[in-house]
Amino acid sequence: MAQENPREKLWELIKDIRFAMITHQHEHGSLHAAPMTTANKEGMNEDKNLYFLLGRDSDLSRCLSTSSAINVSYADPNKDSYVSVSATGSISDDLALKEQLFSPMAKAWFPDGPSDPNLQILVARVDFAEYWDVKENKLVQLFKMAKSAVTGERPDGMGEHREIKL
Repeated sequence: MAQENPREKLWELIKDIRFAMITHQHEHGSLHAAPMTTANKEGMNEDKNLYFLLGRDSDLSRCLSTSSAINVSYADPNKDSYVSVSATGSISDDLALKEQLFSPMAKAWFPDGPSDPNLQILVARVDFAEYWDVKENKLVQLFKMAKSAVTGERPDGMGEHREIKL
């Protein structure tokens, strides 16, 4: 069996999940999270980056100057698929990148398009990812949990849990 490319595996898990929660450390030390849409259009590049359109006036933009560690979480409860990505966040003002990533939906937040003065790109360079992915249907899962409750043993085969080192 061929070894799966970790970058491709990660993209396969998150590509259809529209929103991510990005957690960062606030300037006061507490953790804050905000929903954002992944802007990558065709997968992750060789640099292992995820991209997000970000307002220059946002809390996240301000806080990245003091702490670049972020977590990007994806969840698809319908498919029982959950992904946690540890990344290093940075800001890009590269106009070509803005033009590449900009979508018609982004005009609601950035009315001047890719050249909007408030638009920045959050570059999340993926360091590590972890996922939980269940392939069995809900009925099989329910049966295994019920059996576990009766026997007192942990249920087997409740899905795949892996770490992805990039």
